[in-house]
Amino acid sequence: MSGHSHAKTVAHKKGIAAAQRSKIFSKMASEIAIAAKGGGDPASNSRLRMAIDRAHSFNMPTLNIERAIKRGTGEEKGAALEEILFEGYGPNNIAILIEGISDNKNRTLGEIKQAFEKNKGKLAGEGAVRWMFDRRGTITILAYDKPKDEIELLAIEAGAQDTYWKEDGALEIYTDPTELEKVKKALEEQGITLESTSLDWIPKERVLLSQADIESAEKLFLALDESDAVQEIYANIKD
Repeated sequence: MSGHSHAKTVAHKKGIAAAQRSKIFSKMASEIAIAAKGGGDPASNSRLRMAIDRAHSFNMPTLNIERAIKRGTGEEKGAALEEILFEGYGPNNIAILIEGISDNKNRTLGEIKQAFEKNKGKLAGEGAVRWMFDRRGTITILAYDKPKDEIELLAIEAGAQDTYWKEDGALEIYTDPTELEKVKKALEEQGITLESTSLDWIPKERVLLSQADIESAEKLFLALDESDAVQEIYANIKD
């Protein structure tokens, strides 16, 4: 379970079942299509480049990626997609943000509301919890051969705003969204292997939950993730 991004945790699990992989491919295709609206060339579209890299981490076939890009640029027809952001509360009143991409916002709203109601949570109005989060570029490092304090220093010198060590030993480096590519390049030039880069909603403060609340929150996240429209789930939970 992740303190701010449920889908990233799923991405790092091995042996994903075929049915789940198919669902992930569908979500990745939507993400790529939305990103490609800003241009179909990943060399000049950093958002598209990140989406493609993420798709590759799931071993998504190249043909699927190319079709998703064409859908985004309008070369292939498909249902109109729009980005959505829902806000809510979970067990012990944790704050939750849900990023999604949908071709039917009303249907998706119904799915999200039902998942909350069945899992000790509730949907909130626009702006209710978003103020508890900051939009940040995120660089994740899983493997490293340098001391932790040295990596942190290199990140700050490269322009990072903050760092966060997770319980599993992973390091998340936070940047201003406009500085993400610059920091990424600087760290790679230092020989540091990066697991992923993304744009995320980072909680300003994290809440420590009991084991029972953690299990309840995980059930809620899994229920929310059942919606094909849900891309990312963020919560202000302390790892």
